[in-house]
Amino acid sequence: MDTKELSEPSFAEISPTVIVGAGLIGASIGCALMSRGVKVHLRDSSTANAQIAAARGAGVLERPVQDEVRLVVVATPPQDVSEVVRISLKEFPNAVVTDVASIKKQIEKELDGSTDQERYIGSHPMAGSAHTGPLTATSDLFEDRTWVVTASYGNPDWVVRRAFMLGTAAGARTVTRSATEHDRAVAEISHVPQIMSSLTAARLTDVPSEDLQLAGQGVRDVTRIAGSDPELWSQIIAANTEEIRNQLIKVQKDLSRLIENLDDPRIVTDLLSRGRQGRKALPARAGKSPDQLVTVTAEIPDKPGAMANMFRVAEEAGVNIEDISMEHDVHRNFGFLRIQVAIEQADILRSALRQHWEEGRLSYD
Repeated sequence: MDTKELSEPSFAEISPTVIVGAGLIGASIGCALMSRGVKVHLRDSSTANAQIAAARGAGVLERPVQDEVRLVVVATPPQDVSEVVRISLKEFPNAVVTDVASIKKQIEKELDGSTDQERYIGSHPMAGSAHTGPLTATSDLFEDRTWVVTASYGNPDWVVRRAFMLGTAAGARTVTRSATEHDRAVAEISHVPQIMSSLTAARLTDVPSEDLQLAGQGVRDVTRIAGSDPELWSQIIAANTEEIRNQLIKVQKDLSRLIENLDDPRIVTDLLSRGRQGRKALPARAGKSPDQLVTVTAEIPDKPGAMANMFRVAEEAGVNIEDISMEHDVHRNFGFLRIQVAIEQADILRSALRQHWEEGRLSYD
């Protein structure tokens, strides 16, 4: 089942919705649903979080009428999900209850045998941020992202439909997976990368400050997600140990082979080439793979309007920017802008920037 099968869904079917947990994910879901006309009621153990989320337009704080609630989204810390799901199934007898936790097998196991468990259906939006809390919430966090629904317990069609509507209302592309398939996949593409990023960043604590001054964009890219909440990630890892261990053993074998053969260019090249192939296999957000994109690099001064003018020039030239990143020069008031565009648009962008972008210049002119 795919969102393409849901032609013009009536979001009234999931209104009102109760969101339990008003952090980044919960509040962002609330903002997205509210923008679609869905009434959202917010709950959080932190009164401050709930108030901030409400102020950002994620929902209201008034108590809902229990029998009228059509959907409950549990966005609490992982260790609380199962208990909150059980409570919600009892409190809201006409509602579908879903959660957004990043692990599914353990939750299904903990809920097995619960009353009305067929009204529970797992889900997981494949989006997030290194930041936490409702202050960073945004209604477009899930735009063009994948939203996984893990149907189980013989869910009736109307339960699955409401779970799909949630993802669709958030702007995501919704797909189905079993809990086992989901947990294996997130270990491969989320959990182990998080661990590798954190381990790399941890090594920097022993690096002398004068050496850190030499750091460029590469180490920042690799360690970006290492800024995530350690307590949250320790819960996620503990809930998916089997799949994560399987993947880490494979990484361990590659590392051992590399360490033992650092002086063998053939083996080093093979390992690095596999990494390059893996990178190319990743789809871009717009559906393009990295080998369909070109990076145009430019120097940009650190002054107001320079970036905005670059976007204006690109827009006027009809160039769609697929991705963008910037590395600051710590010794000058300049940065290096890396602009990713489709191969066929690269020369158009270069020509337009040379002619019409006064503030910056292409690095390789």
